[in-house]
Amino acid sequence: MKKSPSTDRVLPVTSVKDGSGREVMRDVHCFTTQIVNVYFIGNPAFSNEWVLVDAGMPESGSRILKEAADRFGPDHKLKAIVLTHGHFDHVGGLVHILEKFPVPVYAHPLEFPYLQGKQDYPEPDSTVQGGLIAKMSAAYPKQAIDISEHLKELPKSGDIPELPGWKWFYTPGHSPGHISLFRFEGRIVIAGDAFVTVKQDSFYKVLVQKKEVCGPPVYLTTDWQIAWESVIKIANLRPHIAATGHGKPMRGPKMAAQLVKLVNHFPYVAMPDYGKYVNNSN
Repeated sequence: MKKSPSTDRVLPVTSVKDGSGREVMRDVHCFTTQIVNVYFIGNPAFSNEWVLVDAGMPESGSRILKEAADRFGPDHKLKAIVLTHGHFDHVGGLVHILEKFPVPVYAHPLEFPYLQGKQDYPEPDSTVQGGLIAKMSAAYPKQAIDISEHLKELPKSGDIPELPGWKWFYTPGHSPGHISLFRFEGRIVIAGDAFVTVKQDSFYKVLVQKKEVCGPPVYLTTDWQIAWESVIKIANLRPHIAATGHGKPMRGPKMAAQLVKLVNHFPYVAMPDYGKYVNNSN
C-alpha cells in the first residue's frame, strides 16, 4: 500500500478527549484520536467481531487497535471498515490497520480517486472565515492514499456489508462521496463530517469539546449548497442520537432542536461569509 502525508504526517492538534473511548450504545463505541472520532460497531457481550467506521488521524492505527483489544479482547476480529469519506483525519490509521487486518474497506465510488492514489483533494482553505484551526488548515495533508487492493463500493441498495440493520445515505458537500450511516433501531446517525457537534474551526471549543450542533468543517467543505441539502436529508431521518466525526456524541431533544435550527438557518450559522469555496455551489 502506498503511504502518503495523509497517513504519516502527525499534526500538533488535540483535545481533552484524545485517547478516550465511550459507549454511545451498547454496540456503538466512540474513540477519539486527537480531534476526530472513529466508531466501533459490535457488541462485546456477544462477540469479538466488529466493524470500524473511519480510521482517525495520521499514525493513529496502533491506538485504534489497542482500544479494540481493550473492548473486544486480544483476539478481536475486525470484519470490515466503512469510510464516511477520505479526508486525512478519517483515513490516517488505515495503512497500519490494514497491515494487521487486511479487510475490505467500503466507500462511495466518488471517493475512490482519493483512495486509489489517483487524485488529491482540493487545497484546504486557510483564508476562510473562522478561527485558529481554520487558519492552520494550509498545513493539513490533502494527498490521496492508495488502498486499491482493499477498496469496495458500497452496495447501491443502501445496505452495509457486515452491518445488518444499518443503511448508508449519500450526504455530499463536505466531500464528493461523503456518506452517513443510520440505523432505525435507536435512530442513531453516524454522520461523519456532514455536520459536527463542536465548532471545528475554533481552537478553544475543539480543545474543550464544547457540545453544539454545527455545520461541516469550513476549511474542507467545497460545496455549501449540497452540504445544506445533506443536513436536511439527515434531519428528515429524525435521529435520536448523533455520532459525528468531530465533537462529543449528542442525543435527545436538545440535539434534535439544534439540528432543526441548523437546517433552518444554515446559510447564517454554518456557511462562512467568505472563503474560496463559499460560492462554489452547484
